[in-house]
Amino acid sequence: MIAGTHPLTGFRSEAAPLAGACVLQIIPELEAGGAERTAVDVAEGLAAAGARALVATEGGRLVGELQAKGGSWVPFPAASKNPLAMALNVGRLARLCRREGVQIIHARSRAPAWVALGAARRLRLPYVTTYHGSYSGRTGVKVLYNSVMARGDVVIANSHYTADLIHRLHAEQAGNRVQVIHRGTDLATFSPVAVGPARVEALRRAWGVAPHQRVVLLAARLTAWKGHRVLIEAAAQMRDRGIGDLAVILAGDPQGRSAYERELDALIAARSLGGIVRRVGHCTDMPAAFRAASVVAVPSIEPEAFGRSAVEAQALGTPVVVSDLGAVPETVLSPPDVDPTQRTGWRVPAGDPTALAGALAEALSLGASARDGLARRARAHVEANFSLERMVGDTLGVYARLLGH
Repeated sequence: MIAGTHPLTGFRSEAAPLAGACVLQIIPELEAGGAERTAVDVAEGLAAAGARALVATEGGRLVGELQAKGGSWVPFPAASKNPLAMALNVGRLARLCRREGVQIIHARSRAPAWVALGAARRLRLPYVTTYHGSYSGRTGVKVLYNSVMARGDVVIANSHYTADLIHRLHAEQAGNRVQVIHRGTDLATFSPVAVGPARVEALRRAWGVAPHQRVVLLAARLTAWKGHRVLIEAAAQMRDRGIGDLAVILAGDPQGRSAYERELDALIAARSLGGIVRRVGHCTDMPAAFRAASVVAVPSIEPEAFGRSAVEAQALGTPVVVSDLGAVPETVLSPPDVDPTQRTGWRVPAGDPTALAGALAEALSLGASARDGLARRARAHVEANFSLERMVGDTLGVYARLLGH
């Protein structure tokens, strides 16, 4: 590391381009999720570079971590989608920015992005957006609503898939202002050497996993497009093929979707998988979760804008099986795109439980040497392309350029 630099940002502490600057990020809530985690990571990088890092949000479980890492929580009704409330919030946010000396506004979700756009234009402040999701837009009104994420002075796309989506749907608004910055992974936290056996065993006990059972993990909030039903059907096929000693863990927050919880429970019961598949709710120790897994499944049936779980699992050397759509293929090297000896995981057609079951079985059948080789390749792949340092450095570079202009 160069003397005088911070390991997260890479900026020289004595001459950081952002020293003394004030950047405000706005997001509905700081709960679990890629956008929320990215907001906290960027706030930490700003603080390390000597800038003030404000996050305007209604709150959430990550607020404490934000504050511990040098960011400041600004309570703000950012989740409101009521048009009248959003209009009033423009003035409220503008007053906040004046009071705090904000120099850049960065929006990470659509409803608060419209508020932020109004405030930024009123104050003539640089305005950044990050397009985090594959936003559905089947009507002209919805496409217009989504287009706010393409109206930034810089539009950050979290994958090449997302960038293509922006250019296809919002070319007029985005112009040539799109910059791809992949979601970054904290390689110190998501490292095999950082996760001790005690953490792994404690989590397996909490999940009710027996010592001899191999864990197939799906870590995602409980929403239908994440592919829980596909994995449950694949689990039934694996059992019917005689693949035993499995514990299929669905780790994720239901976020109030009680009807979907009941649907999953009914499907588990219908397939007689009560002793194999279990829902365990939100997991607070994801490094240990991925380390506890023998294989991680990302069976989404709609495109992922990035696919954080696949990257974090690879960083820990755990085999991954993912749906071959959206941005996830950017993160997992698999034939036919690479030689089989260079694979870092498996890609299967979305919504195909038979293909998913086959790939999971192949991953579980790896011998020790083959698994170790896969783990080394996967870790190196993540280090080269999806590090937290790279994401934060590139994002802070966007801010520095805008302030320079």
